Amino acid sequence: MQYKRLDIHYTEYSSLGELPERDRILCEEAIKAQKSSYAPYSKFNVGAAVLLEDGTIVRGSNQENAASPSGLCAERTALFAAGVLHPGVPMLSLAIVGGPDYGMCSSPATPCGGCRQVMAEYQKISKRPLSIIMIGKDAIWKFDSVDDVLPLIFDSI
Repeated sequence: MQYKRLDIHYTEYSSLGELPERDRILCEEAIKAQKSSYAPYSKFNVGAAVLLEDGTIVRGSNQENAASPSGLCAERTALFAAGVLHPGVPMLSLAIVGGPDYGMCSSPATPCGGCRQVMAEYQKISKRPLSIIMIGKDAIWKFDSVDDVLPLIFDSI
C-alpha cells in the first residue's frame, strides 16, 4: 500500500478591487448576470460569466422550473451559450456568484459536481486551463484550472 495525497491551489482575495482588471470585470459581469436568475423555488440566485479568448464575455444565470430537475445552473447556461454562440473560441475564465434572494453569500458559492464536469469538458476542448473565480462577500477564490476544483476529472476518452 502507498499513501498518496492530492493538493489544490488557489488565490484568495478580500475584495473585487484586489483582482487584476480582467478578472474584476468578469466578476462584475457575473454579478450582473445574477439579476436575471429565475429561482422562485430555491430562492438561491446564481450568476456566471465566461471570458473567451477573443475578449467576449458571455453571461448565464440559474433557471429553475416547477418540473424539477428541468432547470439549469448558471455556470452551464453561460458555458453552453458560449459554446453555441462562439463555437471554437477557447474559454479562458469563468466567474460565479450566488446567494439567497439576489444577494451574495459570505463565503464563495461553489459549483455543483455536474457544472464542474462541464467546466472540465470545455477546458479540454479549449486545450488550455480554464480558471474559475468564485465570489463571496468576504472572500474571492481564484483557481487557475478546473483540475483544482475537480481533481480526478472524469474523462471517457
